[in-house]
Amino acid sequence: MSKPPTAAAYPKAPSKKDYKRELHDLQVELVKFQKHLIAHDDRVLVLFEGRDSGGKDGTIKRIIQHLSPRETRVVALGKPSDRDRSSWYFQRYVPHLPAAQEMVLFNRSWYNRAGVERVMGFCTEAECEEFILTVPAFEQMLFGSGIQLFKYYLDISKKEQKKRLAARREDPLTQWKMSPIDAVAQKHWDDYSRARNDMFARTHTPMTPWTVVRADDKKLARLSVIKDLLTRLDYKDKDHELTRPNPDIAFTYADEYLDNGMIAA
Repeated sequence: MSKPPTAAAYPKAPSKKDYKRELHDLQVELVKFQKHLIAHDDRVLVLFEGRDSGGKDGTIKRIIQHLSPRETRVVALGKPSDRDRSSWYFQRYVPHLPAAQEMVLFNRSWYNRAGVERVMGFCTEAECEEFILTVPAFEQMLFGSGIQLFKYYLDISKKEQKKRLAARREDPLTQWKMSPIDAVAQKHWDDYSRARNDMFARTHTPMTPWTVVRADDKKLARLSVIKDLLTRLDYKDKDHELTRPNPDIAFTYADEYLDNGMIAA
């Protein structure tokens, strides 16, 4: 039996100068896209998932940095209330869905149920199973209503997560990010891996696929997410050469990536 191909080598990180230049050019492309979105009454929803310290905050910040705040919203919901817990699971997310001319970015989403809630015991296995079974239909309804939905998972290695969590604890400007869940992230690494793999296998669909981003290098991850997103969006005067993503960093999920090391074990 032949061995699965090994993971592609991690590309070299750009220099600080090259990163800033390329990020600026990509942010110009995002402004072009927003003009198109407003003119055509489009609705765009982008979900960001990943392990604790995976780089979601920084990636979202670079996407929205120069966009109009009237048509751009970031949603980062806190702990569900008693009322939320007694309601239909998706109910607290629905009010935040994009209207015409809006792009909404979820910093964690309904997939909390398949990740943090499942691993930390904040939901029952029955509740998680119900979520896994119903979320494809929910997302199909969003797609059918005209919402363009994109799902990104920022994937990091265990070693890199340990490094980032330590830096977060020591930096007074980022200590607000620390939580009891972060404190046990390394302890539950394998549990999160199993939950992630099950989520991918059962919620990756042709209509609403998962895009995985290798995020050990923050600069490469940010550039790659923006490129991948712009590639999937329609707008006038797109710079196709600039927005071509690196398939060794951002790629559509497939089972073989769990075996060849492209997705962290």
